[in-house]
Amino acid sequence: MADAATKNPIEKIAAESEHVAPEIKAAVAPKAVRTRRAWIFQIYVIIAALAFGALAFFASFTNYWPLDLSITLAVQSFRFGPFDVIMRFLTVIGFAPQVLLIWSLTILFLYISGLKWEAMVALFAVGEATLVGGVAKLVVNRPRPDALLVNVIEKLTDTSFPSGHVLFYVSFVGFLWFLCYTLLKPSWRRTLALWAFGAVVALGGLSRIYLGEHWPSDVLGAYLLGSICLVLTIALYRWGKARFFVTQPVAPSQPVSSARQSGTI
Repeated sequence: MADAATKNPIEKIAAESEHVAPEIKAAVAPKAVRTRRAWIFQIYVIIAALAFGALAFFASFTNYWPLDLSITLAVQSFRFGPFDVIMRFLTVIGFAPQVLLIWSLTILFLYISGLKWEAMVALFAVGEATLVGGVAKLVVNRPRPDALLVNVIEKLTDTSFPSGHVLFYVSFVGFLWFLCYTLLKPSWRRTLALWAFGAVVALGGLSRIYLGEHWPSDVLGAYLLGSICLVLTIALYRWGKARFFVTQPVAPSQPVSSARQSGTI
């Protein structure tokens, strides 16, 4: 009689799946759907990443461009109570210790839900954004917006290009958006999550301009660099899923040899 340790990957998947809550298993889309969505999603991030090098190069030689000033003044001229609250909220959640708590609890939730590889890659996304953002800031060394030119809510002492908030939102929150888009079946919960994560990514950059802590070109650079981080994170996720986490309880993958034969990787 074969021992449990000698079960093939399909048998292991079936055994572990018995312990997963039915509602979690039912929410996950089929493998073919997840793969197709993954390729569709990556089209944008690959194209957007191409412009970052040029922008960083020119930003290292100038503190801001006239268009930066014009856009910032236009954004800051829009004074509306709820809008102001949203802008401040999106900035507050990007500072420590709030941001540390957010990504820690999110990764823990993914792991205990059975999405073990997804949790590990989400942690990679955090570290990647922190590292490349820090290096880019050191290399470009651009000063923050001047309070004599625009309204600066809080004077920060580090460099300005690219925006660390936006970089984190695109790389980490963007990966959560990707997981919801590729893993979950259509439902109101999936739709709500996609809108919430998308709003954080889209409006996070606007909040940094509104509070006078970054120039628009800093924010654009962060979106582009974040796109690079995101596409690398997705590539790592898809590469490792079929090699190391084919038996995880939720959203398992085919072994890499089987996936190649079936044309899904």
